[in-house]
Amino acid sequence: MTKAYTSSREYQPVKVLAIASSTGGIEALETILCSLPASINPTVIVQHMPAGFTKMLADRLNDLCPMQVKEAKNGDPLKRGVALIAPADYHMEIQRRSGRLVVKCYVGERIHGVMPAADILFSSVAKVAKSEAVGVILTGMGADGAMGLLKMHEAGAATIGQDRSSSVVYGMPKIARELGALDYSLPLPQIAAKIESLL
Repeated sequence: MTKAYTSSREYQPVKVLAIASSTGGIEALETILCSLPASINPTVIVQHMPAGFTKMLADRLNDLCPMQVKEAKNGDPLKRGVALIAPADYHMEIQRRSGRLVVKCYVGERIHGVMPAADILFSSVAKVAKSEAVGVILTGMGADGAMGLLKMHEAGAATIGQDRSSSVVYGMPKIARELGALDYSLPLPQIAAKIESLL
């Protein structure tokens, strides 16, 4: 499904939306992305999945959701109306090159036993986008993303965690909350509206 890019400011994002999820995250991502507008701010996503499945997930979400969703490739620019999903077995971070934001996808050491790791993505967003970002941590096992989200929070970004009642596994958002990384802890159906209000 082909979707047009929508803004003359696509290389000059005002804010970056960064999302991380694991167990139960496919349904959570679908709920959120399908409720956001086609012109959503540049979006980067880590979903823990085996190799080969992130492309399938991106294609499915692209068919269902208003914005363009694609599996990220190294060097892809961040654009308004586009959500980039980190490819399985690659870490993904954002970088600023020649005045625009792009993603770097690379093989590295597993963090918390996973690659891509949300901590790496969130830490890069904290460093590059600072307060011009919104971070969201969704249902998932373990602690990945909590420390990175704390860095975003400390850099002035707005941060959201999925609450216990709507999480399939209340692991990642629980650790983030315990660290003091969350501005908001919300049930899944309310997260998209909060993201829109913050962006």
